[in-house]
Amino acid sequence: MKRHEAREKAFQILFQLDLLDEDMELTIQERLNEEEKDDFLHRLVNGVVKEKQSIDTEITASLEKWSFNRLPSVEKTVLRIASYEIKHLEDIPDNVSINEAVELAKQYGDEKSGRFVNGVLSKIIKK
Repeated sequence: MKRHEAREKAFQILFQLDLLDEDMELTIQERLNEEEKDDFLHRLVNGVVKEKQSIDTEITASLEKWSFNRLPSVEKTVLRIASYEIKHLEDIPDNVSINEAVELAKQYGDEKSGRFVNGVLSKIIKK
């Protein structure tokens, strides 16, 4: 599985976890076929779940005129994945994480989602 596809599947899983507050392993099993298991996908999902508190704090500190609780679920989930990549996965360049996040935001969010995600992540990498 390519990393772009893994990010998209991670987004879908984390989005579902956030909305429904489901068991992580059960959700992963439901969303993936046996042949679709991917180390990068599992690293993203498990990492975001494990580091959720610190990631949310980092995102909150980078918001202007927004509260974290007001963020739409799409943007929140995309920001969590990209923030985890930026802060915890040294083998991925920051610009790749940002570009992938912007693409996910454009695909699943509204017309302003990509610019919003880009702006927040730009502040996170400057810290």
